[in-house]
Amino acid sequence: MAGHSKWANIQHRKGRQDKARGKLFSKLSKEITIAAKIGGPDPDMNPRLRLAVANAKGQSMPKDNIQRAIDKATGNDVEAYEEIRYEGFGPGGIGIIVEVSTDNRNRAASEVRTAFSKNGGNLGETGAVAFMFDQVGEIRYSEEVADEEAMFEAAIEAGAEDVTYEEGDEDEGEPGERIVYCARDDLAEVAGNLQAALGDAKSVNIIWKPQTLTPVEADKTDSVIKLLEVLDDLDDVQNVYANADFPED
Repeated sequence: MAGHSKWANIQHRKGRQDKARGKLFSKLSKEITIAAKIGGPDPDMNPRLRLAVANAKGQSMPKDNIQRAIDKATGNDVEAYEEIRYEGFGPGGIGIIVEVSTDNRNRAASEVRTAFSKNGGNLGETGAVAFMFDQVGEIRYSEEVADEEAMFEAAIEAGAEDVTYEEGDEDEGEPGERIVYCARDDLAEVAGNLQAALGDAKSVNIIWKPQTLTPVEADKTDSVIKLLEVLDDLDDVQNVYANADFPED
């Protein structure tokens, strides 16, 4: 999955920048607030909030920030967020899914549509792309937690379906990640089993995983990456998924 890894590595490189770090914390805070608003402020009684808090901790988000995000959900001035999925195509016909949490549907739709149209893509109808992806559970651990064999054994015993590896950034001294996939409905159980065996994961999420990857021609690589970056930078956007298979550097 070279393409997926390249996009993920681009996101990680952006994540090392202070501005992007703030953007990441903003997204994590929004998810915590939404989860607490929907299911209550107690992580022990709210699985979505428990997951959001775990992911925030995995990204080294300060405890005070996490608590403020939870407390915000109990205030009278908290925004009423709507969760929307947009689907479209990028340069070369790659499929893209954009998950949005917004307090203004019209603004979000306009910004997502503009991002596609100005960067060589086009926004499609609901269902135009989703059939090319599967919703699955994804659990990420640093490769330093366990070697390939130990991770595979732990994952299978935990009830997972597959384990892959994503290279880190050697230039920055960042280790790679071992990625565990499981059925969406089994995520909580598998994540809990892995936590008992290996400790806290870096992230635990339900994601859109491409069934197959669409090769990106070399001359379209920069255009595709630009579109994905522009979408990811929108304030209302929480997640961006693509089935792009980028050529090796």
